[in-house]
Amino acid sequence: MRHGKKFNHLSRTSSHRAALLMNLSLALIEHKRIFTTVAKAKALRKHIEPILTKSKTNTTHNRRVAFSYLNNKEAVTELFTTISAKIGERPGGYTRVIKTGFRKGDGAEMAMIELVDFNEIYTNPKNKRSEKDTAKPGARRTRRSKAKTPAAAAPSAKKAAESAANEEE
Repeated sequence: MRHGKKFNHLSRTSSHRAALLMNLSLALIEHKRIFTTVAKAKALRKHIEPILTKSKTNTTHNRRVAFSYLNNKEAVTELFTTISAKIGERPGGYTRVIKTGFRKGDGAEMAMIELVDFNEIYTNPKNKRSEKDTAKPGARRTRRSKAKTPAAAAPSAKKAAESAANEEE
């Protein structure tokens, strides 16, 4: 029975599960983004977040602890150089899991897990849209939003005020 067991066993023995999570961790460190099932992605997130936290302080002990989980010198070097430099100020939440749909063969729910600071689309401030970009005068309207944009509505409001003033005179 599995009373009080809080982690997902992934239908594997303990050694098989450790090897699976080690290989997924190596792939994530190397590629910064991998596609896998949702269950494996969630298990990987719980497995790699403490390792990423340890990589923020570059000591011999932390390197040895990371190596005991990864068993790969190149991955440990990558972890303590490039990855730790990017996640240095972040207090946690180093990974992001995004569901991507279902696998065609067996219908398993798939997900993408990635390191948050290595996604240029989300972290680049140039790509974030401001309010000025959304309120352009020549912007398209949908059928639902019949109201004009504030910049386009301003001239018609002025014309209405001028016509009301002319009628009073």
